[in-house]
Amino acid sequence: MKLYRGFATVASMTILSRVLGFVRDVLIAAVLGTSSVADAFFVAFRVPNMFRRLFAEGAFDSAFIPLFAKRLHADGPDAARTFAGEALAGLTLVLVAFTLLAEIAMPWLMLLLAPGFTSDPAKFDLAVMLARIALPYLVCMSLVALYTGILNALGRFAIAALAPTLLNVVLIAVLLALVAFGSGDQSAAGVALAWGIAASGLLQVLVLGFAAAKFGMRVPLERPRLTPDMQRLIALAAPGIVAGGMGQITVVISTIIATLQDRVVSWLYYADRIFQLPLGVIGVAIGVVLLPDLSHKLRSGDHDAVLSSENRALEFALLLTMPAAVALLIAAGPIMRVLFERGAFTAVDTNATSGMLSALALGLPAYVMIKVLHPSYFAREDTKTPMIFAGISMAANVVLSFTLFMLIGAVGIAIATMLSGWINVGLLVVTLKRRGGFAPDQTFRRRFAGISAASVVMGAVVFALVRLLDPWFQPASGLVMQGIALVVVVAVGLTVYLGAAELFGAAKFRDLIKDRGV
Repeated sequence: MKLYRGFATVASMTILSRVLGFVRDVLIAAVLGTSSVADAFFVAFRVPNMFRRLFAEGAFDSAFIPLFAKRLHADGPDAARTFAGEALAGLTLVLVAFTLLAEIAMPWLMLLLAPGFTSDPAKFDLAVMLARIALPYLVCMSLVALYTGILNALGRFAIAALAPTLLNVVLIAVLLALVAFGSGDQSAAGVALAWGIAASGLLQVLVLGFAAAKFGMRVPLERPRLTPDMQRLIALAAPGIVAGGMGQITVVISTIIATLQDRVVSWLYYADRIFQLPLGVIGVAIGVVLLPDLSHKLRSGDHDAVLSSENRALEFALLLTMPAAVALLIAAGPIMRVLFERGAFTAVDTNATSGMLSALALGLPAYVMIKVLHPSYFAREDTKTPMIFAGISMAANVVLSFTLFMLIGAVGIAIATMLSGWINVGLLVVTLKRRGGFAPDQTFRRRFAGISAASVVMGAVVFALVRLLDPWFQPASGLVMQGIALVVVVAVGLTVYLGAAELFGAAKFRDLIKDRGV
C-alpha cells in the first residue's frame, strides 16, 4: 500500500473519531461543565488512557511491529501468528496483574495524579471510584493494541483506525440518555460515563479480534512463556514505555500542577481536545503507517527507499500541520466560544481555554514531527535513544510547567508543553541525521519553503476574517450564526492555503489525489 493512501485511510478514520469526540465533549461540557465532578471524571478518564498509551500503544507497537514484520518476512504467516500468540499471552498476564494492583492502590495513585483534590474529600473519593470503574479499559486496549499492530503490519489500516470511534459512540449514547432522562445528579452522570468507558473497551476487542481472524491472523491462545522472542520484545518495549508515552507523561505532569488551582484541570482538558484533533489526524496517522512501511523496507535492505519514505512522510506532515498550527493560534478564541461556550461553560472558561490553545498550537508541528520521527528509530529496533530524549524533554517540562505556572498562571502549563516538544524534536533530528538515518532531500527543502510561505499568507487572511466576523462569534448571535462564521473562516482559510501552496510549490495536490506515493 502506498504511503499517501495509507495516510489518507488512517487520517479519514481518525477524523471521524475526532468529530465524534468533539460531539462527546460538547455534550460533556453541557452536562458537567467545569464542575468538581467534571474535574474528577477527566482525571479518572486519564488513568486508563495514560497507562494504555504507555504500556499498550506506545511501548508495545514500537516493539511489536518491527519484530512481527521480521518474523513475517523471514518465516511466513504461521510463525508470525505464533509470535503474536506469545505476545498476547504475555501482555494479557502483565496487564491483568497490573490492573488488579492499580485497583487496590487507586487512592494512593490518585494522590499522586491529583494532589490538589485532597482539599475536597468528596471530589477525591469520586475520582477514585470513577477511575476504578474505568480502569479495566486498560486491559481491553492492550489487546486492541496487539490486534491493531497485526492489522497495520498487514497493511489493513482502516478497521484498526475505525475502532476508537466505538468509545465515542458509547459515551455519546450514555450522554444522550442522561440528557433525555433529565438527570440533574452530576455524580451519577460521572459514574454512567465511567461504565461506558469500560464497555467500549470490550466492544473494540471483539471487533478487532474478528477482523484479524478474517484476514488470516486468528491469534492462538498460548500460555505465557519467556521465549527468546519475548525477551527481545520486552527489551524493546521497556524503553518504549517512556519514548512512546511521552505525550501521556507530559499530560500527567500538567494535570498534577493543574490540580493546584480550581478549574484548571478542565480548562487544560478542553484546550487539549482541540489540540489533539490535528495531532491525531496527522501525526498519529502518519506514524501508524510509517512504522510498518519502514520496517518492511529495512528488512529488504532498500536504504534509499527508507530515506525517501522519511522525507515524504515529514513533508506530508508539515504540509498539513503548519497551517493548522497557524489557524489554531489565531482563531483559538472563536473556536472555543463556538464549540463549548454554553450551559455550564462560561465566558471566563472560554478566555482561559483559548489562551491555552494558542500556546499549544505553537507546539503542534513539534508533536507531529515526534510522531513521524519515532518510527525511524523504532523500525531500526532502537527504542532506547527516543527514551533518553523523552526523559530530557520530560524533565524540561516539569521545571518549565511549575515555574511558568507560578509566574504567569494556568497558561504557563501549555507554554511548557509546547517548549518541551520542540526540545524533543531537536534531539531526535540531530541524532538521526548524524547516524545517516535521515537526510532532507532537495524536494523536501523546496516544498518546506513553499509550505512556510503558504501558511503565512493563510494566517494573514484568517486574522482579517476573525476580526471582521467577531460580532458573529458572540453568544448573542446564536449558535447557527456562530457556526456559519466558523465554517466561513475554515473554508476561506483552507481555500487560500491550497491556492497558495500550489502557487509556492508546496505541493501538487493533483499528484497527491492520484496517490503517486512512494
